[in-house]
Amino acid sequence: MRIVWTPAAADDLEQIAGYLKEHHPSYAYSTLQELYETIRSLKSFPQSGRPGREEGTRELVFARLPYIAIYRVKNNAIELLRIWHSARNRP
Repeated sequence: MRIVWTPAAADDLEQIAGYLKEHHPSYAYSTLQELYETIRSLKSFPQSGRPGREEGTRELVFARLPYIAIYRVKNNAIELLRIWHSARNRP
């Protein structure tokens, strides 16, 4: 199974990286590494996230980080839709 990043999800990750590098540089690398590795684990366990707010989506909650990855399993791919900070208001 492969992971497909939508432009919105890639932009979310870029914004997270920029914020961390500016405000918490000592945590930036390890946080981004954990985000990538946890998202990559979806290849083996695509149903590991909880059911999402929107039908057909799932939400991967990062145990040690304040982020939630919204994704859907589609054919033989995992489509990563967004990465939200848990303190942000979501639509």
